[in-house]
Amino acid sequence: MSEQHEELVHYRVDDQVASLVLDSQHNRNALSKQLVAELYSGLEKAAADSDVKVVLIRAEGRSFCSGADLSEASSGGMEKAAGVLVDLQRRIATLDKPVVTRVHGSVRAGGIGIVAASDVAVSALDATYAFTEVRLGLTPAAISLSVLPRMTDRSAALTLLTGDVFDGRAAERYGLVTRAVQEDELNSEVDVICAALAKGTPQGLRETKRLVGRPLVARIDAHGTDLAALSARLFASDEAKAAMLAFLSRKKG
Repeated sequence: MSEQHEELVHYRVDDQVASLVLDSQHNRNALSKQLVAELYSGLEKAAADSDVKVVLIRAEGRSFCSGADLSEASSGGMEKAAGVLVDLQRRIATLDKPVVTRVHGSVRAGGIGIVAASDVAVSALDATYAFTEVRLGLTPAAISLSVLPRMTDRSAALTLLTGDVFDGRAAERYGLVTRAVQEDELNSEVDVICAALAKGTPQGLRETKRLVGRPLVARIDAHGTDLAALSARLFASDEAKAAMLAFLSRKKG
């Protein structure tokens, strides 16, 4: 008898908007194999539905997304995990319908990649972001594919090199998100944007997204494989292993 898994991404359609709701709260909506598979499935379902014009990615719980599920990733499997993240960003960027992310709580690593790959990102002012890889002997290689085109060079250098936490207001200023609002205004702001997007015709939305997103997709195609390999190489290094062990020890202490 096959094991039954609880659904981690809920799918629903309202007013031509398909919502993909991350709901894996036990690991802060980490990008486990199951969650990624269900997110892909939801994206494909929305792409094939002629009644859907806009896709909205949002999350339940206190975190939007904590990034890769490290409990599933060994040093040998890290290149594959990074490759999956590259592919996920590409699928969001190439979907024929605009993708909006609604961001609240904490968002890290691969979660920031989802935000950056989206066409429109609306953040709570007090949402928190951090590129903590630098403190673990790593670099945000895979998500840099979509993050670096969004952010200014100066803001990227500051945030990626320090690893410091910054909020939604700063994320808007840096170019990482489209707009930042009070959390109690988040739903209404997202609804207004989705309704505006839904006024476009399917062809208009598809061709305009392709026009705007052409440089991003080209960047992913040109550098995705190399940057996934870089992630794996750094993850397997002695420096990164020592840094991650020290980090886990501090968390338990």
